[in-house]
Amino acid sequence: MKSKLEITNREFKLLIKPQGLDRRSRITELSDQILNFCKKNKVDFFHLDNAQTGLRSIYFYDTPGEDFRRNNIILRVRESRQNIWVDDWCEVTLKCRTGDIGQSNQFNPAPKKSIKSRLRLKEEILRGDAIGSTRSIYSNNAILDAVPLDSLFERSLSSVIKFFPGLAKLPIDKKKPLRIVGGSTNKILEACLPLGNLVFGDGVQAHCEIAIWMRSVGDPIVGELAFSYRVNDAIRKQAKAHKRADKFFKKLQIELANWLEIGSTKTALVYGKPE
Repeated sequence: MKSKLEITNREFKLLIKPQGLDRRSRITELSDQILNFCKKNKVDFFHLDNAQTGLRSIYFYDTPGEDFRRNNIILRVRESRQNIWVDDWCEVTLKCRTGDIGQSNQFNPAPKKSIKSRLRLKEEILRGDAIGSTRSIYSNNAILDAVPLDSLFERSLSSVIKFFPGLAKLPIDKKKPLRIVGGSTNKILEACLPLGNLVFGDGVQAHCEIAIWMRSVGDPIVGELAFSYRVNDAIRKQAKAHKRADKFFKKLQIELANWLEIGSTKTALVYGKPE
């Protein structure tokens, strides 16, 4: 029987300065630098030359007093886009994210049984206080892949509890309304470009991509360079590969020092508070 505290994913994340990120030449420059860095460090990087950029709108829900945030809860919606057109279905994620894996795991984000979801317990490895250092936060996720946009939920905590009953256990007044964090004009346009796959060991292959957050096209807020891989029973014991990924991430920060933005996560920027 598996332990409830077993990590299912490891994600390494670096915030990137926004200047010029909406220019393809700038992204190519960053990608080439990573490719050369991998060659020098003998890490196989299967680079994607003709990857397509995905677009989606992202926003977060919370009470006016940000009760979710104060309880380490994040409720995020992603609307996929084809060019300017919004899909009729969206992805909804509820997560508890903290610096303590036990605390994160105490909250049950699972939706009611009739709703299909993907459950993930992620270790998110971020840059530490100094370039070349790390710190981890732990994210206990329930991801709903295909929620009809027109029946997302009413703007109240009680309506969201119908999707996610675990929220009922939080010390929050159930009558409180919900709103988009920062207001309806605070929706983020995200452009996401896959860069390729990094290989750290047998079966430990990380998907690498860059995401650019914008207020609108031509107005970048921040970028995020990330690589992540699944952790299953076969991979869990490969300590050498995990250590290699950790070492690579620390050295990558030094390589990309001029690109790095101060901060922790993109969500923290939306809220205007550190995470």
